[in-house]
Amino acid sequence: MLRLMLKHIKGYEKQAVLSPILIILEVICELLLPLIMAEIVDVAIPAGDVGYIFRLGAGMVALALASMACGVGAAKAAAFASQGFGCNLRQSLFDKIQTFSFADIDRFSSASLITRITNDVNAMTMMLAMGLRMLIRAPMMLVTALVVSIVLNAKLALVLVAVIPVMTVIIALVMRVCTRLFQVMQTKIDHLNNTLQENLVAVRVVKAFVRENHERKKFKSANDELTQAGLNVGMKIVAIMPVMMLCMNGAMVAVLYFGGRMVMGGTFGLGDLQAFTGYISQIIMSVMMVAMTLLQLSRAQACARRINEVLDATPDIEDGEGVQTSKLPAAKGKVEFRKVSFKYAASNTGDDVLKDIDLTIEPGKFVAIVGGTGVGKSSLVNLIPRFYDPTGGQVLLDGVDVKDYPLDDLRSRIGMVLQNNVLFTGTVRENLLWGKPDATQEELEQATKDAQAFGFIMSLPQGFDTLLDQGGVNLSGGQKQRLCIARAMLKKPAVLILDDSTSAVDSATESAIRKSFHENLKDTTVIMIAQRISSVQYADQIVILDDDHIAGCGSHDELLESNPIYQEIYQSQQEGVMA
Repeated sequence: MLRLMLKHIKGYEKQAVLSPILIILEVICELLLPLIMAEIVDVAIPAGDVGYIFRLGAGMVALALASMACGVGAAKAAAFASQGFGCNLRQSLFDKIQTFSFADIDRFSSASLITRITNDVNAMTMMLAMGLRMLIRAPMMLVTALVVSIVLNAKLALVLVAVIPVMTVIIALVMRVCTRLFQVMQTKIDHLNNTLQENLVAVRVVKAFVRENHERKKFKSANDELTQAGLNVGMKIVAIMPVMMLCMNGAMVAVLYFGGRMVMGGTFGLGDLQAFTGYISQIIMSVMMVAMTLLQLSRAQACARRINEVLDATPDIEDGEGVQTSKLPAAKGKVEFRKVSFKYAASNTGDDVLKDIDLTIEPGKFVAIVGGTGVGKSSLVNLIPRFYDPTGGQVLLDGVDVKDYPLDDLRSRIGMVLQNNVLFTGTVRENLLWGKPDATQEELEQATKDAQAFGFIMSLPQGFDTLLDQGGVNLSGGQKQRLCIARAMLKKPAVLILDDSTSAVDSATESAIRKSFHENLKDTTVIMIAQRISSVQYADQIVILDDDHIAGCGSHDELLESNPIYQEIYQSQQEGVMA
């Protein structure tokens, strides 16, 4: 955890150093106050020296003001340092997540990553804020006050020998238990966030199927689990306070009893006893502050482990080193699969999703991939831009293994329209410019016309500058699909992948989009996943996937004549049209 803090405190080192220095000055001021009070009680008052009393009193006021100023300054510096640390740590986590592949995201889960970048970082930030103050103040106060107490009366200081070990053992036991419980609690927060995220993303489905009560029960279960985990930790922490107070009050009673007898016997001054009780209070309070800080530290340790899991994770997919950028082949769009096999790391069965796939797609061709649900169509095309890597075989783009490409160069050659039509909060223009940030207005208009989106864009209140809500919820499914297609076409990629991305548009619109591919992207290799035969029958090549392998490949007429699977798909859709 210390390594994590030192690495991400960069830019706020001055505040991180200033806070402990001011805390030290504050502690010195506070420790001098009881000694001055003892001088007033034992010397100034018996002597009746009013001027001396006022001078000592003025000194106490000055020390109190200095202590307050140092305390405020330390708190301010600690706040700046801790918040700056949190800012740096969140940015580092976010930057690391951007390097993750789909498999890495699957491994951690998006809900858990959100928890780590928010809740876990907040716990670390609080720990640093407390640590810069309490972990400096409390030990210094404890040691210094203990030394002064021994100097004042070594015999009376023996009371602490009985009290401090008991408090130390209690703190150690509670910390040992709470560290494990805090880890459990953070995991429960992951579960709660996952339940909440799933509900919010699918809220329309929930309402359409009237499943609100089911979702309430599911959330209540996750919420109750988190509450119980919090109570398990909280009850351990709460239990420590009465024991600490008992030790503190017991020590104070013992000091007053034995110290009072010493004062009555004339072996100890009344002012010194008053100062001694003040130091005893500071010592016990310091031990309690250390206890509270260490409990916060135990949570921070649990969070630090979870954060380090992300920061130390080696991305499943990294930049290739086999080919230098200057030596990359010209972008033509030839795609080859050579004995490709693939399975998901999280697969329970361990079965291959794809097995021994051999396929060559020539540049500029329009290739369609069809097959039943779950046969690996999306998995196949996700291997081309390296969203996942094959577990066997090779995927090549323009004759080079995709693993040898720098990721930016590889993905700059590929346009992708995913199954889920993802749009971001912002204007239509801002969403389209993801395809080409420096695109001109003419290019935007041409791309949207090719994707059959220009007409509905111009009917929007502000046209291209119309603001889209999160996820584009103020657009229909077909409109979102067309915008996503336009965004990919604007890129003018060597390979354009359409993953079932025309399912929400009518046949006439789909035909117009397909026509624009031939006219304006004639040098682009188009790979389309589709369910409708009408969407793929004009493809140069149709690939049929079935149970992890290629079950057929050819033109519409060839497959209709010779392939039973294609015949079955075609027949079922024809019957549906006739019905």
